[in-house]
Amino acid sequence: MGTDWLDEIRWTAEGLVPAIAQDAVDGRVLMFAWMNREALRLTAEQGHAVYWSRSRARLWHKGEESGHRQVVREIRLDCDGDVIILQVEQKGGIACHTGRRSCFFRRLEDGQWVTVEPVLKKPDEIYGKG
Repeated sequence: MGTDWLDEIRWTAEGLVPAIAQDAVDGRVLMFAWMNREALRLTAEQGHAVYWSRSRARLWHKGEESGHRQVVREIRLDCDGDVIILQVEQKGGIACHTGRRSCFFRRLEDGQWVTVEPVLKKPDEIYGKG
């Protein structure tokens, strides 16, 4: 697979593009992360989501620690060329490091953030206790 398609992306000054992971079956937004050129290239080549971890300053193969990999069914680029959406099959049904299906589990209600989704698996059961 050539990499010319990567040149069509409008990368940030830091060389990143925002990426949204969406459930390929029901369209639920599971998470948001950043990708650099290498992460997006690897995602397309390997068929599993790879992101750029800004906090760790390294490539992050989703599920490398938790086992909750994202099998990529489709990669789309928005009209401005500056946002990626990944249609994924979320292994284990858990995308969030908190043990929830989605990272977007808090809803604004009367000026306060309210947790509206359950923990499916406790983080210490996913990642170990240290």
